[in-house]
Amino acid sequence: MDTYSIKQIGIVRSCFPEKFGIPRQAGLVETEGRIEFYPPYNDRNAFKGLEDCSHIWVLWLFSESDDEWRPMVRPPRLGGNTKVGVFASRSPFRPNSIGMSCVELKSIEMTDKGPVLVVSGLDMLDGTPVIDIKPYNRAGDCRPEAACGFTDSIEDDTIAVVVTEGVAESSGISEEDLQIIKELIAKNPRPRYQDDGRKYGMKYKNLNIRFKVERDKAMIDEITDEEVIVANEAYDEYVQNGEKSRPISELWKELDL
Repeated sequence: MDTYSIKQIGIVRSCFPEKFGIPRQAGLVETEGRIEFYPPYNDRNAFKGLEDCSHIWVLWLFSESDDEWRPMVRPPRLGGNTKVGVFASRSPFRPNSIGMSCVELKSIEMTDKGPVLVVSGLDMLDGTPVIDIKPYNRAGDCRPEAACGFTDSIEDDTIAVVVTEGVAESSGISEEDLQIIKELIAKNPRPRYQDDGRKYGMKYKNLNIRFKVERDKAMIDEITDEEVIVANEAYDEYVQNGEKSRPISELWKELDL
């Protein structure tokens, strides 16, 4: 059996520092990100004509999945107990850990390090390796009549989302980011086998979000800024260690705040 090597051509910069909370597929939520390219694939000529495309296919690697492929997998949307063949799913546990996402191409920025693609509808972890870019072809890629296996039988599991009074205001979160977070949680990132009442945590950009779900309604009861948490912990340690003779500005400089 032949083996082949694949070149990483770029990297994804997204708002998802962790896997939990990432949409199950691209385009469900308008999460924006950037795709940067490494030499020699950052040659401007390689992107000529791409500005005329509104959507693109991104081929990428499941960089945080283990190396073992599984012939049978348990899709979370089937409750975590029903098995299907790996080729009938989009599980990361594949012979070759390749993912593909159709995203909206918002713009192409020309930087001193080459073209950067600004995209929307991301479903990729920050730092995801990119192995290819292809234009979306409406005539060939769109199949409204297609049968889609077990996903055809799954009902829409979108849930209502509310924010506990005062949480958004105290966090200083922007209206735009709050709306994105609510849309992400509304897509119900929990495995279907999880019971109501459990508290979940997810990260979006530098924000820590905690929520619980009861009777198909999610309640966001905590939003904290990771940088603020780090600063508060560092200041507490600064006070406890009796370092008040040391200028506080030195501490913030060390933390790059």
